[in-house]
Amino acid sequence: MPLQSSARALKKPLRLDDEVRFLRSWIEKPLHVGAVMPSGKLLARTMAQYVDAHSEGPVVELGPGTGAITSALIDHGIDQKRLVLVEYNPSFCSLLRDRYPQATVVQGDAYALRDSLGEVLKQPASAVVSGLPLVTKPMMIRLKLIRDAFAALSPGAPFVQFTYSVVPPIPKSLPGVSTEASERIWMNLPPARVWVYRKR
Repeated sequence: MPLQSSARALKKPLRLDDEVRFLRSWIEKPLHVGAVMPSGKLLARTMAQYVDAHSEGPVVELGPGTGAITSALIDHGIDQKRLVLVEYNPSFCSLLRDRYPQATVVQGDAYALRDSLGEVLKQPASAVVSGLPLVTKPMMIRLKLIRDAFAALSPGAPFVQFTYSVVPPIPKSLPGVSTEASERIWMNLPPARVWVYRKR
């Protein structure tokens, strides 16, 4: 078997395993796991492209799950040592520590971001990348999350969020905040869009 084929053969079961893990977690605790499946590769790559690989601060990922977006960030050139992964699910935390041994994995609540990052973040983050199911939360919780994310970020650094919804997960009209969006990613199941917020 050629090397490329064997690499593909190794990757497919891993992806299937991750889908089974997500499904099991979602069945057990549907309110804690926002998605039934991990993010697709194209969506993960689109999110990663909004992070400056040459910046120096930590990159915080909220709700990494099994690491689909984490892998895209590393492929994009982000050093594993810069990654701070905030994950609520203890079995996902264990998996993330195995897969990304140089990253900092925090078992904590991303919706209580100041508490979760309090002891960990020693300098302002160069990006916050979120795989959280924001649209399932009340608007006040979403606004608190982005406020806490901006408090952790360097000035002008991005808060990157994807959504399956056709409307932005956080309003575009926040005072002092610039917003941009990717094209809709039809190849993702379900189709998704990436929204990027920066405090001006």
